Amino acid sequence: MSIQPDVKKSLANYKHNSLFWTDLMYLMSNRQQSLAATGPFRKFAINVKSIGTETIEMNEDMAEFNTRLSAYYKQLTDTWNEAQKEYSRKVPELPNDSEHVEASKRIWIDIFENYFTRLFDSVDFAENFGKLVSSELEIAKHWNNMTSILLESANMPTKKEMDEVYKELHSLRKRVAKLEKIANKGGT
Repeated sequence: MSIQPDVKKSLANYKHNSLFWTDLMYLMSNRQQSLAATGPFRKFAINVKSIGTETIEMNEDMAEFNTRLSAYYKQLTDTWNEAQKEYSRKVPELPNDSEHVEASKRIWIDIFENYFTRLFDSVDFAENFGKLVSSELEIAKHWNNMTSILLESANMPTKKEMDEVYKELHSLRKRVAKLEKIANKGGT
């Protein structure tokens, strides 16, 4: 299942218009006469093009994600419906009394287990699920990029910078522990 041509055309138009306005805002923010050139929003105005571009790319990935998610649920629904039909076909053969309830449950479990095992083992399901997860990771990457840009604009540390600080702190703790161990051996 892929994105329909009319949706692709709409996405292309959206991207074209968005990039036009993003470029225009970027050009305006880099002129000394613009209001964004004064005060704390100067850095944000410079970075607005990057945020706009990330948003546009993320929207394309979201369209792909939604397409893959629809295919995923369609596969699950179709499998459920087929298994339910098979169960409905087999169950009327059993009398409808309390003795046969357990047998009916076992039949239901066996049928659904077989159908869903076949689905989960299929190449089609694995391919779609892999692309679903990949598109979700792409969306997360765009969110992380936009967050980093916003944090940088606000003169706040980014995740990458904080990770570096934590690594250095961890390294320092290990060194201090090692030095304390050496000092305690020499002092006793």
